Amino acid sequence: MARCLFLFSAALSAVLALGIPVSGQAPADSAQSGNVLKAGLAKLDITPDKPVKMSGYSGRKAESTGVHDRLSARITAFASGGRRLVLVSTDLIGFYDTYEPIRDAICERYQLKPGEILLTGTHTHSGPSPTLSADGYPNNVEYTQNLKGKLLEGVGRALEATSPVEMGIGRGYSPVGVNRRERQPDGSIKLGRNPYGPTDKEVLVMKLARPDGAPVAALFDYATHGTSLGPKNLQISGDVLGLAAQWVEKILGPNVTAPVFAGASGNIDPWFRVLPSFETASGWIPEPELLGILLGEEVVHVFRNIKTTSSSAAIASELATLELPAKKSEGREDAPPTKPLNVTVARIGQIALVGVGCELLTEVGMEIKEGSPFEYTFVISHCNGKAGYLPPKHLYEEGGYEINSTGFAPEAAGILVKESLRMLSDLR
Repeated sequence: MARCLFLFSAALSAVLALGIPVSGQAPADSAQSGNVLKAGLAKLDITPDKPVKMSGYSGRKAESTGVHDRLSARITAFASGGRRLVLVSTDLIGFYDTYEPIRDAICERYQLKPGEILLTGTHTHSGPSPTLSADGYPNNVEYTQNLKGKLLEGVGRALEATSPVEMGIGRGYSPVGVNRRERQPDGSIKLGRNPYGPTDKEVLVMKLARPDGAPVAALFDYATHGTSLGPKNLQISGDVLGLAAQWVEKILGPNVTAPVFAGASGNIDPWFRVLPSFETASGWIPEPELLGILLGEEVVHVFRNIKTTSSSAAIASELATLELPAKKSEGREDAPPTKPLNVTVARIGQIALVGVGCELLTEVGMEIKEGSPFEYTFVISHCNGKAGYLPPKHLYEEGGYEINSTGFAPEAAGILVKESLRMLSDLR
């Protein structure tokens, strides 16, 4: 890994010596064009202060009984050339039915367009279940109302704090996530561990620093479910991704915020999955913490090796609601032929983001990355809505949980990839 980073750094130095824009950076992304990059950050504690119904497992009916680690919302506001982009990372299952009311409130207060904000959750299954429904569990409704107010305040703080930054990007890899579609002797697929199945091991890390070089943020993206803890766990936790972000912040210091995003992980679980609790007997290291630290240390390694940064970057973004083919329902001739899916694409200089409002299976995310016209592409699941699982076409013959659960027809993933790549090309 170190050799790869050295070679990459050397190649960048040679490119700079020739006067060629870094990473395909277009001439328009120059300080002279007015695209000076600015960023502001805000970190909020969003841990519930009352027992709540927890998310992710429909069979878990009990309230939470305590807090293992505190939950955070980490907000990054970018500005350049008169354009803005707000990334909201939260230690939550995601913004499902709460997406539109919270998005609309933020956009109205700060004159943002819907395509200029990415509301994301790390998909932890050990957090509160957000709801604004009148018949929702009272503590959860109260929690979500407070959450809405906190996010409104946090986005304002981040926007107000925007100031010039240097931005860099790096790539690492981690074995924390593993394909969970385990084939049984009879050919059926169950949720388990399939170490030979497709898995996106890539860890993308964006570094933000002040003009004097002082680091302020380490944004990172990795594909895994937040399911190292199972339905028997009643302790509030950010699970693997939240614990990784906490570790990064601990190591890089109190002045650095680590917004984390869940990649295309619909069929990817942590290596240790659905555990009943944080085991600590006889000096045992709890598996969620072990995996979080393992991922967090890779983020820090990549972050420390990002040497080349830029002070200018153009910003552009677009939100589209795709009407994708819906899976036919037996006995329901009146079922809608399509199912909506929110897709948000954005660029910050030569870094792309594709936010998808569903549980995107890893093969689909990897295909988007491979076809992207940008060298670095953050694929972010659980972003701007909820539409369930979206598998690639070839898995429908195998069946399994994700296939049985999806509301999309087999052709949907191919259309999503095509439209995402078209939208990314339009941002160039």
